[in-house]
Amino acid sequence: MLLVIDVGNTNTVLGVFARVAKVHPGGGSEDPTRYERLMANWRVATSQTGTVDEYGVLFRNLFSMAGLEAKGIHGIVISSVVPPLDPVLRQVCERYFNLRPLYIEPGVKTGMPVHYDNPAEVGADRIVNAVAAFEKYGGPCVIVDFGTATTFDCVSAKGEYLGGVICPGIGISADALFERTARLPRVEIRKPSRVIGSNTVGSLQSGLYYGYLGLVDGILELLLAELGPETRVIATGGLGPMIGTGSKYIKNVDDFLTLEGLRIIWERNASARKDSPAPKTASKAQSKPAQAKAKNGDGAPATPASSSAR
Repeated sequence: MLLVIDVGNTNTVLGVFARVAKVHPGGGSEDPTRYERLMANWRVATSQTGTVDEYGVLFRNLFSMAGLEAKGIHGIVISSVVPPLDPVLRQVCERYFNLRPLYIEPGVKTGMPVHYDNPAEVGADRIVNAVAAFEKYGGPCVIVDFGTATTFDCVSAKGEYLGGVICPGIGISADALFERTARLPRVEIRKPSRVIGSNTVGSLQSGLYYGYLGLVDGILELLLAELGPETRVIATGGLGPMIGTGSKYIKNVDDFLTLEGLRIIWERNASARKDSPAPKTASKAQSKPAQAKAKNGDGAPATPASSSAR
C-alpha cells in the first residue's frame, strides 16, 4: 500500500492507495508498481505543536479504525506547505513505518515544466494538483483549490504549469468580518436558501457565499479569456463541493485531486528510488535537498512558508 499525506495550514489530508490487480496495456515486469485504488482517506487538523509520537499515535489509530496495518505500507509521499512539520513527519515515517518518505521538493520528478519566474516560489500542493488535473482531465485546465487560501492554477494544453492567482479563502474573509464588527455574529458558511436575507444570519450567509462565488467566477472568466473557451475547470479542497457546485464555470469537483497527484508523482519517481528501511538514527535520514531545476519539468518547486496555500 501507498500512504500519501498532504499537509496544509488548516488541515492535513491522508490517503492509502492499494495496488491494482489488472495488467496495464503494454506493461511489463519492470513497470513501476501501480497504486490506483483509494482504500481510505482522512482529514485531520494540522497541529504545528504535535510531537512525533502524537502524530504517530494519530496515524496508527486512523489505520486501526480502517482495518489497515502500518506494516502493509510500502511507500510514503508527502507534500507540505508547513515547513516546521517536515522534520516531525519525516521522523514519524521512519519510527512508525520504517520508511523514508518522498517529499515533493526540488529534485523530485514531476513531469511538468514550471513557467514561473521563480519555480521555487510555487507551493508543492499547487504542482501536485496541476499534475493530477492534467493527467486526469487534459489541458488546458484551471484548478481551483478552496483551502485556507483559494488558489487558481493554470496548465497549458502541452502540460506546462503557467502560473495562477492566489486570494484569501472564504474562511479568512469571514473571520476578518466577524473580528472587525462588534454586532455581527459568527455564522456557519453555507449556501443560503435565497439571496435576499430576511435576518442577520441569512444576510451574512448570503453575502459570504454569493460574494465569494462572484469572486471565483469573476477570476475564472478572465482566466478562460486568456486560456481559451475549451479550458476545463476543476475544483478541489475542503470547500470545493459547496462553492464549486454553484459556479457557472466549474464543471468538475474532485475531492481527491491532491491525493491522486501525490500518487502519480510517487509512481513517476518509483523507478529511480527504492523504498528502503529507515536508518537507525534520524540524523542520517536528513538528506540535503537537491538543487531546484528551473523550468525543466524534472523538479518540483520548494514549498516555503510564504507560499502556503491552505
